[in-house]
Amino acid sequence: MSDYSWEPTPEYVENANVTRLMRKHNIENFRDLVQRSQDDIEWFWEAAIEDVGIEFFDPYDRLLDTSDGIQWPKWFTGGTINLTYNCIDRHAERTPDALALIWEGEDGEVRRISYGQLRTMVDGIARGLLALGISRSDPVAVYMPMLPEAVAAMYAIAKIGAIYMPVFSGFGAPAITTRLLDAQAKAIITADGFYRRGSKVSMKEVADEAASQAPSVQHVIVFDRFGDGYPAGVKDVAWGEFLVGGDEPLGCERLDPETPYMIAYTSGTTGKPKGSVHVHGGFVVKIAQEVCYQVDCRPGDVFFWVTDMGWIMGPLEMVGGHANGACVLMYEGAPNFPGPDRLWKICADHGVTILGVSPTLVRALMPAGEEEVRKHDLSQLRITGSTGEPWNPEPYRWFANVVGGGRVPIMNLSGGTEVGACFLGASPVIPQKVCSLGVPSLGMAMAVLDADGRPVEPGEVGELVCTKPWPAQTRGFWNAPERYIETYWSRWPDMWVHGDWASIDADGFWFLHGRSDDTLNIAGKRIGPAEFESAAVEHPAVIECAAVGVPDEIKGTAVWCFCILKPGIEATAELEKEVTKAITDELGKAFKPQAVRFVSELPKTRSAKILRRAIKAKVMGEDAGDLSSLENPSALKALDEALR
Repeated sequence: MSDYSWEPTPEYVENANVTRLMRKHNIENFRDLVQRSQDDIEWFWEAAIEDVGIEFFDPYDRLLDTSDGIQWPKWFTGGTINLTYNCIDRHAERTPDALALIWEGEDGEVRRISYGQLRTMVDGIARGLLALGISRSDPVAVYMPMLPEAVAAMYAIAKIGAIYMPVFSGFGAPAITTRLLDAQAKAIITADGFYRRGSKVSMKEVADEAASQAPSVQHVIVFDRFGDGYPAGVKDVAWGEFLVGGDEPLGCERLDPETPYMIAYTSGTTGKPKGSVHVHGGFVVKIAQEVCYQVDCRPGDVFFWVTDMGWIMGPLEMVGGHANGACVLMYEGAPNFPGPDRLWKICADHGVTILGVSPTLVRALMPAGEEEVRKHDLSQLRITGSTGEPWNPEPYRWFANVVGGGRVPIMNLSGGTEVGACFLGASPVIPQKVCSLGVPSLGMAMAVLDADGRPVEPGEVGELVCTKPWPAQTRGFWNAPERYIETYWSRWPDMWVHGDWASIDADGFWFLHGRSDDTLNIAGKRIGPAEFESAAVEHPAVIECAAVGVPDEIKGTAVWCFCILKPGIEATAELEKEVTKAITDELGKAFKPQAVRFVSELPKTRSAKILRRAIKAKVMGEDAGDLSSLENPSALKALDEALR
């Protein structure tokens, strides 16, 4: 029996974007391309820019300058560029009627927006910002739901050379205030609210409270989603009064490629969030290349990644899709409302060709059953993608076989906000193994090292590192360069240590095993929580599991597993024993969990990542730190009940 879960057909190989690149450079084997792109990064990025078609106003005279160290690279020196021109304006000039966005509201409303129309939206916002005195290098926060106006705002800010600051639509006022204060944002663009699970979720009051605590914020620009009025604030600028028209399209600022495009904040385990700085040249080049070669995106595709504009995947989806001339789909509400098939219905209704999800989202949709998927025509799906966390085998196979029909590859990707893109990723021209990420992303010099900094043997787990710079690498943390160096560059000289456990099998396929800072050291044996979780969900009653380690006097670390059961299954002491046995049978007696508990839900972010530190804090009775990204506070009550 083959080790592979999917193998590319001749049609996939022949039509893949990366095949075009390989033929241009007389490279027959994809793994040879990966190796050359790692060995000679400058050759690769030159080749990718030419092939993908990224345009500079003025050509650069030097591709890469590492005179300040690889921690602080400068890319495309001497040139000028603008991210918005590459994503919107050039398409609006050449193919103005091509679809750029499809938006569906939870209430069923649909909007279809061409590249020409999107440029008009962008220009109206950009002129409005200029009229308010916003200028180059001024940070502007965008705290909006998944609306076309949120995308237009991002591009408008970049067009004039101001700095885009995405803010998650589910944040409370304190979390927003922290970010506004750190960035010294000059304005915040928001909406009165959005629909989720049939209810109106207010944003305006939250924005006002945050802005009132941030003296740098001079304007609160408000889009009226509901159309029934909203509480007035002293800094308000209404959307209709804010937009400024013009007889001609507004030109893009010609910017040094190192000009900041975005400050993307990530939540820390403690202390204030980290503001990752991304720049115009590096971000658009890396993202466009990645979405072109890994997700195989092109004009005519309908590209839909289930995410929020407040996380890195939102800007990645837009910039990657639009730089490649595709149509990007946005959805406002919950993916399983009003019925468990809402996501699949959206894909069928709009002809989605590329669908991206998180493993957690798949696990959440699985209990509704295969029929909820099969009653919708997903035959136009050509590529599926995933990111956010390691997979478990059962949901991976379910997604591949039920959603993809066994014919569509899963482009499993992994990177991070600070990476600005991906370190690892699958490809549509090579076979796939269950849960694998394939190989290093093109142009990324990746390695897996042991505790002494030596490459691991095949199958061994070690630290994921990057040994050379890449264009989308964060240019440090906003106002905290020392924290950036300490976080990623302090363990081994000139190596970015990402904090992920990884392994490479004998066939050269890469796998992730969870965060290395979540590593469980049990009686001297190091293991990731993902291995406990995968073992638990092998039990037929368990749909999802989160494992955390707590201090133990004897073993050093004891493991607690919190499991969600399939519908209709009762939580009993006998079932706890069965799940414990399933884990022990899989991992060995040395890894028997100290406790198995059943919960109705697990604490997650809006991007569907499990907040394990919140679980661990509940077990230990400690403060969980920054929980501003928590989507479902009710999960904390579910944990309390399970711990009684």
